[in-house]
Amino acid sequence: MQGQTKIQERLRGIQSLIHDIEEVRSAGEVTIGKLSHSPNQTDIIKQAMQEAEKEERLIRQALAKIHEIHSIRNESRIQARNSGQKEMLRKGQLMKILQISASTLPLFISKPGEKIPPLVGCIPASPDYTAKPGDMVAALTKVSAMDKGGSDEENWIMAEVISYAHHTQKYEVHDIDEEQKPRHILSKRRIIPLPLFRANPETDAHALFPKGTVVMALYPQTTCFYKAIINELPATAKQDYEVLFEDSTYSNGYSDPMYVAQRYVISIKQKKSS
Repeated sequence: MQGQTKIQERLRGIQSLIHDIEEVRSAGEVTIGKLSHSPNQTDIIKQAMQEAEKEERLIRQALAKIHEIHSIRNESRIQARNSGQKEMLRKGQLMKILQISASTLPLFISKPGEKIPPLVGCIPASPDYTAKPGDMVAALTKVSAMDKGGSDEENWIMAEVISYAHHTQKYEVHDIDEEQKPRHILSKRRIIPLPLFRANPETDAHALFPKGTVVMALYPQTTCFYKAIINELPATAKQDYEVLFEDSTYSNGYSDPMYVAQRYVISIKQKKSS
């Protein structure tokens, strides 16, 4: 309940900020209207710039509150799991949650001249970065094939961080697909943190993978990452990447175009032993 109370507080704050943003935007439109009739009036130009800067500050405050809501929900989920509560989700429910999680991932909009930080769009985590409990990662795990008479295989799966042991440099992660082995202990090099923010194509296109880049992407309606090529970039913050997955069943070796959200497209990493 405490988490829900905090979320409601943030939502009320966002609602108030939206009202303020609309007021400032309306005032700015009036000021710009005056400017079109008197383009040489320095005072009007200064006022228009001040109003635009105020609108930007308010928008950033709203984005920050959205990020706080994500963090609060994350903490509540971890507390529930630690208390023994277990979520039993059907496949369809899980896929819907993943879709919502990607579309509501906070949007990063850089300021002029600002360097894009790690884990925004395609910018990878720094080498010394440690994912926090509750963070989503791609994890390289072994899948037993003994019942099929074959050798063990390795797959990149979607997982949630449970803990990290600094003395062993190993993560304990939870496979989000309840049908599989639920927990794994993996070395740091078998973990790739997923982006914490979406990149805005209109202001930070350099934080997106270029067309033709070989990546790992979450195959639609699954919880596994596979090798793919970027075919088209998102043009707006709401759009997804268009990718071509490696697929030997096609004559050209690649699937038809599929759409994958920014959050689930990451730099490819060669498989290594643990």
